Amino acid sequence: MDLQKQTAPPAAELRASDADRDRIADMLRDALAEGRLTADEHAERVEGVLHAKTVGELEVFVRDLPAAHPGRPAPAYTSAPHRPAGSGPLPPVAEESVVAVFSSSVRRGRWRAGRHLRVYSVFGSVTIDLSEAIFEYQQVVIKAVSVFGDVQIRVPENVSLRGTGGGILGNFEVRALDSAEPQAPVVQVDGWAVLGNVEARPRRGKVVADILDRVSGKVDRALRRHLDR
Repeated sequence: MDLQKQTAPPAAELRASDADRDRIADMLRDALAEGRLTADEHAERVEGVLHAKTVGELEVFVRDLPAAHPGRPAPAYTSAPHRPAGSGPLPPVAEESVVAVFSSSVRRGRWRAGRHLRVYSVFGSVTIDLSEAIFEYQQVVIKAVSVFGDVQIRVPENVSLRGTGGGILGNFEVRALDSAEPQAPVVQVDGWAVLGNVEARPRRGKVVADILDRVSGKVDRALRRHLDR
């Protein structure tokens, strides 16, 4: 008796795994930090990734990003980071990590926030306070993972705050905030709380002071272009 030939389904029709979703989410997170996606576009695509059933459905969300085409050189990221007036040249901060394992770690005060900040708390506590930080980039992405730990994130009340994540027998809470100022930085908090806690919220009374400098600089440039016509 001849056995029926069974052909494997195309790769795009294979069921997506959690690892597949994480891979696509990492691409989207990098695109957000590089300025290729807005915060709203990132949130919309991440939501689609969480509901995607097949590999093909996942690839739709990154097919217009250089990371999905490793054979092609990615265009250079030319947008200059935002710096307060009068600051000297500084080496770019691409990614930082804050780790607390059976301990505590605190990052606060006047410090420079990079594009990416990875936070890991394992039976420990981490406090990330951006209320007095210098935002050199328009987009700041924080990946927070808490396992039997606690992660507290505080931001100025005049930035935009977004969050995507969840809790497994734990609490993941991001109090979304929309800044009225289009030049304000955007802080995106992604992550998981496994039998732990991740919380991000604005710190009342704290603002990013150099937003006004950015706005006035933009107005001055627009005025100069108008006068040069």
